[in-house]
Amino acid sequence: MPKKSITIKFILPALLSFLAAVFIFPVIIILMNSFKTKFSIANTPFVPPNSATFAGVENYINGLADTNFLSAFFWSLFITVFSVLLIVICSAMAAWFLTRVKTKFTSFLYILFVFSMIIPFQMVMFTMSKTANTLGLDNPIGIIFLYLGFGSGLSVFLFSGFVKSVPLSLEEAATIDGCRPLQTFFLVVFPLLKPTAVTVAILNAMWIWNDYLLPYLVIGSDYKTIPVAIQYLKGGYGSVDMGAMMAVLILAIIPVVVFYLLGQKHIIKGVAAGAVKG
Repeated sequence: MPKKSITIKFILPALLSFLAAVFIFPVIIILMNSFKTKFSIANTPFVPPNSATFAGVENYINGLADTNFLSAFFWSLFITVFSVLLIVICSAMAAWFLTRVKTKFTSFLYILFVFSMIIPFQMVMFTMSKTANTLGLDNPIGIIFLYLGFGSGLSVFLFSGFVKSVPLSLEEAATIDGCRPLQTFFLVVFPLLKPTAVTVAILNAMWIWNDYLLPYLVIGSDYKTIPVAIQYLKGGYGSVDMGAMMAVLILAIIPVVVFYLLGQKHIIKGVAAGAVKG
């Protein structure tokens, strides 16, 4: 059997299975410990719960109450949904314009979008939080526009690659039929961008839903998202109710995992399409 066939048939699946186990193992540990008493979590964190250590749903009840989970869930959902919608629509329109209108200015704008992907958030977080406070963006609605700014770089890059693969003749035909630019985009171009749009939505939803630093810096404890609410489980002198924290972490993971599973088939297709060179 050729060496390449052996690699594809045996070594690659084994390597990917190992990597999958490495990533899944921490989630299994958290799920296991969410049903154990907090003392057994500290003493035997890698042992499954038994009759002596099983806490039932007590950790979930305490976690929901201590974090005001429903309120945190609402704010996380509100910020994530509207941020993702804004990122998808605005970045798709920007990518379409930058790809179809070839000028030095649009080329410069595209370079700025791509360059923004390599700037660490920590470099701008203090000036950004001060600017957000000055402009009155330190609220659940204002933070949506901040996420738009941070999420547009990768999104425009992916959409631009896909737009290059869309035949220009389709847009010209729509123009001949009387469509205006916005009508051409939403009726002809945007439906074709569905694979990349789903990819962009999933990637940004996972990032925004799990983000801790930006909500903590901008809106603080006034409108706690789930990651910020979990942080407040830490009590005085560093004490932490690990059982409640594990339970809330599981509850926080479920929505984004479900969303990912529903749209996962589009991710590879969207990323591959977004990597097209034009």
